[in-house]
Amino acid sequence: MRSLGTRRAALAAGAATVAVLALGGCSAGQVAETAVLDTPISGVDRETLHASVFIRNLMIPYNGIHGYEAGSDAPIELSLYNQTDDPITVAISSKPTQQAQVVSAEQVGIGPASTASAGHASESPAGHASESPEAHGSAAPGEPESPGASAEPTVPAVQIKPARVTLPAQGSALFRPTDRELLQVFGLSDDLVPGTSVNLVFEFSDGSPALELQAPVGNPLEPAPRVSAGGGEAEGH
Repeated sequence: MRSLGTRRAALAAGAATVAVLALGGCSAGQVAETAVLDTPISGVDRETLHASVFIRNLMIPYNGIHGYEAGSDAPIELSLYNQTDDPITVAISSKPTQQAQVVSAEQVGIGPASTASAGHASESPAGHASESPEAHGSAAPGEPESPGASAEPTVPAVQIKPARVTLPAQGSALFRPTDRELLQVFGLSDDLVPGTSVNLVFEFSDGSPALELQAPVGNPLEPAPRVSAGGGEAEGH
């Protein structure tokens, strides 16, 4: 049998232990919450009705707080996995939707990065330095050239391939923003910024019902700088 003094000491020690555990639990909860908030959210994961094709990590790579402007293009990050023993072709397109914070695109295709400006990259005065009247054939000395002859030759636009991907049996296709040829949305209907997404439609050659999915803008790998009350950037901790 414990004495009264021993019991009081035990109760005091127990209370102190409970307080330490409570503080430790609170601290652990804060760490876990911070870790969750700082961890980038992965893209959308879906499967076809009969799980013949897996869609993994569907998202638009983060490129800053201002995102992608209306009318511009944006890369798509995506992994496709064929779970069957037969090839399956996946066609990807976009269509308007009434959902809030969801934009659409005029076209989905596969092409080089910065396609919008690539058509003008090779134009330069030096490219016409070797031209001579004989090259045009019909222009004689002293005769004015026709309007078509004096115009600069048109630089062919970069060819955009339709977003049709054939997955071999038990095969896969991975699209990353670092690829030489990107899976992209062209002609965004509105600004595509963090917190919004772009509407995509996936169709499958094996007869699986089409999937309409929203590809969100990904989170930054590092937290964005906080703005202090004075308007400047606050130091991170």
